[in-house]
This record gives sequence, structure tokens and C-alpha cells, in this order.
Amino acid sequence: MPLLFAVHVDKTFAGDQLELITPGELTVATEGTYPPFSMQNDKGELDGIDVRLMREIARRLGLEYKPVLLKFDSLLIGLEADQFDVIGSPLDMTDQRREKVTFSDAWIESGSSLVVQQDSPIKSPAEIAGKTIGVLAASTWADQGAQLKGEIKTYKSVTDALQDLVNGNIDAVVNDRISTGYSIKKSGLPLRIIEPPLTQAQKAWSIKKGKPALVKAINKTIAEIIADGTYEKLTSDYIGFNAAPKNPIRSNL
Repeated sequence: MPLLFAVHVDKTFAGDQLELITPGELTVATEGTYPPFSMQNDKGELDGIDVRLMREIARRLGLEYKPVLLKFDSLLIGLEADQFDVIGSPLDMTDQRREKVTFSDAWIESGSSLVVQQDSPIKSPAEIAGKTIGVLAASTWADQGAQLKGEIKTYKSVTDALQDLVNGNIDAVVNDRISTGYSIKKSGLPLRIIEPPLTQAQKAWSIKKGKPALVKAINKTIAEIIADGTYEKLTSDYIGFNAAPKNPIRSNL
């Protein structure tokens, strides 16, 4: 999505200072199957909220944006193996994950929601006990589903989980609220989000530990993108509101 105004390219962080796998490239892991964060647009191009923001961060740092498509459950493994520089998918900033990665500053605030078929008799999370709940494999949604005392079925993509729900193969899905709302609206799915949300959380990008310069560069750049209005310009057509945290959780450098 092209910007209609010029932005200064930050030369403060350059070359080997950023601890990049490939000099001059910001290699970013993204799913490509998690709308509206990472997906194929109507033209068949990789697009989405985190894709646009990461591409803009790379541009401002004078780097080439290089996406690597991976399933969600392979992201942390790939990061540890130095297959890419950053996990572009937004992750909940849990204590367990903090032990494995360095988070950027939080850049989006969302939450998890329970979604059911439009005509489902289920009206509240309390009614889901004993029912089959679809969740994204290796996500925090599995823990939340277990807390609801549901039987968990994992999926490689949220799109598959929602389609299984539409087909009546499961009773509910636990997923990010922004993602679910977008998918229901975009695809006209006969599904219903149960209110209120199960949780509210800030999310961040993930960088391998031991790369403080890269983390600082990303934090500085996303703060500028939010402050100058670019964040809202890049995300508003997918979200419809500014989802940047007012008081972001800071990186665990």
C-alpha cells in the first residue's frame, strides 16, 4: 500500500549494527493465512496489517523487506534457528515467551473472543464446557479453551478452524477478536462473536535474544510510525479504528 507522503529514512541504525541475518535485508516470518494480519489480498499479493507495518519499518531503516511464509507453530522454532530476523505475526507477551525471545514494544491491542455459529444456542463462555473448541496450534488460545473446559482441536490456520465451525464439525473457535471480526465480515461467514471478549491483551513482534540493536531500531521506528499517523493510515481499512496501545508494554531488553 503506497504512502502519499515522504518519510525520512533513518540512518542511525545501519549495516552490521542491526545484527541482521543478511545485511541490507529485514527477513520477517509471517503466516500469509491469518487475515487481516497476514494474507493474500484480492490481487494475490502478500498483504495485511503486520506485513504493511513491517514493510514500512524496513523502508524507514533503509532495508529490503523479505517475507518468509511459515505456519504459526513453526515461528518460534524458526527464529531460534536463525531462519529470519523477526516474527512478524503479533504474539501475546506472555512470561513463557519472554524466556525464549525478546519482544518489541507492544504495537497492537486486541483480545481473544469465542465465536460460534450464527444460530448456535450457546450464548456465553460458561455454556461451552464439554464442547469442541477449535484453536490455532501453538497459540495461547488453547490454554483459554482449556480454561473453558472444552475439548481442544488444533489447526494449522485460523481460516481452517473457522471453516470447520461453519461446516458444523466443531462447536466454537477461540481466536483474536480483530482477526475473527474481519474474517466474518470479509467472507460473510454465518458466525457470531460472543460478547464480552474473553481477554484483552497487547501484542508485539518477536526477535531472537541477543540482538538489542535490532530491537531498539524496531521500537524507535514503530513509535514514529504511530506518532506521525502512518500506523492508522496503513491499518484503518482492515481494522476500522486505531488499535495502537495508548500505554504500550515495553520491550524486555
